[in-house]
Amino acid sequence: MAHVSVTINGRQFRMACDDGQEDHLLRLAAEVNEKVDQLKGAFGEIGDTRLTVMAAIMVADELADVRRRLKAAEAELGALRDARALLAERATERETAMAGALDDAAASVERLTAQLTGLSRSGS
Repeated sequence: MAHVSVTINGRQFRMACDDGQEDHLLRLAAEVNEKVDQLKGAFGEIGDTRLTVMAAIMVADELADVRRRLKAAEAELGALRDARALLAERATERETAMAGALDDAAASVERLTAQLTGLSRSGS
C-alpha cells in the first residue's frame, strides 16, 4: 500500500492508496482543493468544515450530472442498437425479396429462351 501527502486548503493530509494510484490520488486532491479555493474566493473564510462540506456537495453535484448524462447516453446507445438491428433485419428482408425477384426474372428469361429456341427450330 502506497502513501501520498496531499494538500487541501493549505493543510497536509497523509493518505493511503493502492500501489500505482498515487498520481490519481494527487489529481483528485488537487480537484478538491480547487473547489475549496473557489468557495473561499466566493464566500471568504467560512470555516474548514463548512468549506469541505460545500466542496464535497459541489463534487457530488458534478458526479450526479455525469451519471445523468451517462444514463441518457446509454439509453441513446440502446436505441441506436435497436435501430441498427431493425435496419439490418429490413436489409435482409429486401435482399431476400430481391433474390426472389432475380430468380423469377431468370426463370422468365429461361422460358422465353426456350420458347424462342422452339420457334426458331420450327421455323427452320
